[in-house]
Amino acid sequence: MRADRREERQAALRALLAVEGVGALLVSHLPNIRYLTGFTGSAALLLVRHDSAVLFTDFRYATQAPDEVGDAADVEIESASVWDRLKRYCAERPEETVGFEAHALTVRDAGRLKKCARRTAPVGELVEGLRSVKAPEEVGAIEAAAALASAALAEVLPTIQPGQSELLVASRLEAALRRRGSEWHPFHTIVASGPRAALPHAHTTERTIGAGEFLLIDFGAQVDGYCADLSRTVIVGGRADERQRTVYAAVQAAQLLAREEIRAGMTGREADAIARDLLAARGLADAFGHSLGHGLGLEVHEAPRLSTTATAVLPAGAVVTIEPGLYLPGWGGVRLEDDIVLTAEGPRLLSDGLTDLVELV
Repeated sequence: MRADRREERQAALRALLAVEGVGALLVSHLPNIRYLTGFTGSAALLLVRHDSAVLFTDFRYATQAPDEVGDAADVEIESASVWDRLKRYCAERPEETVGFEAHALTVRDAGRLKKCARRTAPVGELVEGLRSVKAPEEVGAIEAAAALASAALAEVLPTIQPGQSELLVASRLEAALRRRGSEWHPFHTIVASGPRAALPHAHTTERTIGAGEFLLIDFGAQVDGYCADLSRTVIVGGRADERQRTVYAAVQAAQLLAREEIRAGMTGREADAIARDLLAARGLADAFGHSLGHGLGLEVHEAPRLSTTATAVLPAGAVVTIEPGLYLPGWGGVRLEDDIVLTAEGPRLLSDGLTDLVELV
């Protein structure tokens, strides 16, 4: 991560702390710590003050932390408890009110913080708000992850046949992702066949894929810590019947319309309505039960949200998924998902956008 980018992010956060009326913020959510400092370890606390930042971590990262963080923060290594080191640090600055990430800090750790700081105050998702607007290099990493994911799927699709298990398909896809450089899987890969495709967040199982069935695949890739999230639905071992074509065409039409018409400046609710209204006009509203999409970045689900309850405005620079779906219990389902960035000129597709129905015969 560029040093000037970390400085910009911390300066923006300090301005928000002044508005909140706190002298410092304890950042405990690891993706937020990475965003502000570049630290990629699994255990740390970051204290951001009006004139400095201090990262507290343990012996495992004694070499890694200073190397990754550089000048973005002072690094304090503690062999026992990082909370003990934080307590000693705060004891030298008892006048400060320390804010904490109310959405991320556990009740147990909130109790620990009260033993470290004389005054504490919960704050909202300040860092997440900053993260919702992506810098060019962040967009580039997501686009690279999407390209990697598409290439992995293109390798695996021709190998899928009736009689194979969902788990076999998932294992081949995950291996292809790793071979192409995906750092990890941002979430559990979903491979759901036949009636199980009606489960929006199905667990991949040993179920055998039948001929002529829908196969829903929801998967992702990760590059430089940033996630891509794609979904495709195909027919395995046969041609689609009339009902399958009708349902698929409705989802495809909703997805294409949404990814073309979504704009920065809309609310998340207005964006969601683009696809939802089209499906409702076709009498399918009840089968689309989840939101249209979500933000992408260091986490696979982050701000902003595209849903019926999302009243926040979508900012230019946000990267979001567009993923309408229809789910018919006992029969099957279809979801099509691509990733886009909202620019001042309009939406730009980051994934391949290849949503025409594929029949693997």
